[in-house]
Amino acid sequence: MSRIAKAPVVIPSGVDVRLDGQELAVKGAKGEMTFGVHRDVEVVQGSDELTFAPRSKGSMAMAGTMRALVQNMVTGVSTGFERRLELQGVGYRAQVQGSTITLQLGFSHPVEYELPQGVEAQAPSQTELVLTGTDKQQLGQVCAEIRAFRPPEPYKGKGVRYQGEYVRRKEAKKK
Repeated sequence: MSRIAKAPVVIPSGVDVRLDGQELAVKGAKGEMTFGVHRDVEVVQGSDELTFAPRSKGSMAMAGTMRALVQNMVTGVSTGFERRLELQGVGYRAQVQGSTITLQLGFSHPVEYELPQGVEAQAPSQTELVLTGTDKQQLGQVCAEIRAFRPPEPYKGKGVRYQGEYVRRKEAKKK
């Protein structure tokens, strides 16, 4: 049974939440997001918090899922999310020009990735990418697509990896 749904979502100052039936709109300093809450979950808006309750006995897990998604929306429009990627390998580098990321990943050609609306990128160094956005799901999907161009391989450790990701190394083949 989900205990996440029992905790209310606290709405920080500067964030405006509108509840219209099962449609929820959250507006903050970083942007605005809308979300359709599942029909088996009841949302009650208080003065500075949202509470979630299941409408039927078997929908407690769905209430916890809806609470987590709304919490991510509130966090996204107030402070935003950030993911960092590292490029490891000889000659591997990244450049950001507007909404396009150009990656040199050891192929015979550069890989160009067009960022979707709502995601921004910076390259503090040639081997580091910082991606920011308000939608946690979209940001994670963009990072996964960039990492999929050259995932880290276990023999030399070369590739695109999340910051802090551990890649287990394998021993090379012996004669």
